Amino acid sequence: MSVGETVDTEPRKRGPRVARFGVVLVAVIALLFGVPWATLVWSGNDWPLPVFVAGTLLFAAVAGVFPWLMFRGHGGHRDRESRIADTLLGVAWVLFVWSIIGQLLGLLLLAAGVDGPLRSRVVSAFVVILSTVLLAWGHHEAMRVSRVRRVDVTIPRLGKGLDGLTVALITDTHYGPINRAAWSRGVTEVVNSLDADIVAHTGDIADGLVDQRLEMAAPLGEIRARFARVYVTGNHEYHSGAQGWVEHMEHLGWETLHNRHVLVTRGGDSLIVAGVDDRTAGGSGLPGHRTDHEAALSGTDPDLPVLLLAHQPQQITDAVKHGIDLQLSGHTHGGQMWPFHYLVLTDQPSLQGLSRHSDRTQLYTSRGTGFWGPPFRIFAPSEITLLTLRATA
Repeated sequence: MSVGETVDTEPRKRGPRVARFGVVLVAVIALLFGVPWATLVWSGNDWPLPVFVAGTLLFAAVAGVFPWLMFRGHGGHRDRESRIADTLLGVAWVLFVWSIIGQLLGLLLLAAGVDGPLRSRVVSAFVVILSTVLLAWGHHEAMRVSRVRRVDVTIPRLGKGLDGLTVALITDTHYGPINRAAWSRGVTEVVNSLDADIVAHTGDIADGLVDQRLEMAAPLGEIRARFARVYVTGNHEYHSGAQGWVEHMEHLGWETLHNRHVLVTRGGDSLIVAGVDDRTAGGSGLPGHRTDHEAALSGTDPDLPVLLLAHQPQQITDAVKHGIDLQLSGHTHGGQMWPFHYLVLTDQPSLQGLSRHSDRTQLYTSRGTGFWGPPFRIFAPSEITLLTLRATA
C-alpha cells in the first residue's frame, strides 16, 4: 500500500452486517417453523415412525425453501414466488402463535390428569383446527371490500363554514402479487358512494412497479371528490419506483402532496391540506424525496387549520412541532394478524383510531384498506374511513 492510498473499509463493515443478518434470519425461521413442528410432530404425540418422518421432512422442506421464495419473489418482483412465500409466512405465523397457546393448554390438561400421548394429540388437534378456521376467516377478511368506518373529529380552529366537511381516507392498498382488480373497483364504488368533499390516500399504494399494477390502480382514476383527491407516498413506494407512482397518481388526476399543500375553501373558511413524504424517503437515494414539513407548509397562513397526510403514525412528532391540527396516517394495518399488534406498538405511537398528541394535534390511524404480504387479516379488519370534521360550538 502506497502512502496516501485510500483503504476501502466498507467490505469489512459489510461482512459482519451480513453475518448478523444471517444469524437473525436462521433464528427467526427456526422458531417460526420449529415451534409448530415440535407441537404437531414431536412433543409427546408418539406418532408412528412414518408419520413422524413425513412431518419432519415437510417442515424442513418448507423452512428451507421459504427464504429463497421470499427473496426471489419480493427482491425480484416475481409475483408467483411472492404469493407462495407470503401465504407460507401467514400460515407459519398462525401455527407458531397457536402452538405456543396450545402448549399452555397442554399444561392445563396435565394439571387435570390427562396423560400423553392423548394430551399432546389433543393439543395438536386444537392447534390445527383453530389455525385452519382462523386462516380461512382471515383470508376472507383480507380479500373482501373494506367496510366503512365513520369518525367525527372536532378541530377547534376549523371555521364554521367548514363544519361537516367530509374526508374519505383509503391507505395501504398494497396492489401486489395477487390480482385484486375487482377488489379495487369495489373500493372505488364504496368511496364514491360516500360523496366525500376530500378523498385522501396516505401511501403504500402498491408492491410493484407502475407497469405491473396498472390494472389494479386504474379504478383510482374514477374516484370522485368535491374539492380534492390527495395522495402521499408510503415506505413501500420506495421499493416500488416511488417517482413512478407519484407521476402516475398525477396522471390519474390526483394531487400528489410531495411536501406541498392545497387549500380547500367552503363557506368563506379555508383548510390547509398538506402532505409529506414517508419518513424513509430521505434514505431512499431518490432525488427530492424526503420528509419536509417546512416545504409542505411554505406560504401558508399560520392562523388556518391544517390537515396533514403522513404515512406513518410515528411522523406525529414532527406534526406536533409544526402545529398540525389533524394528521391522517396508515402503515400499521391495525396489526393485520394478531398478536403482531403488540410488535407494531413497539415502533409506532398508535395502532388504530383517533388519538391526541398535544393540545392542538390529533392523529387518526387507519387499519388500512388492503393488506401486505400474507393474504390474511386476523382480528384487524380493513377499513375505508369517512371522517367528518367538526368545528367547536
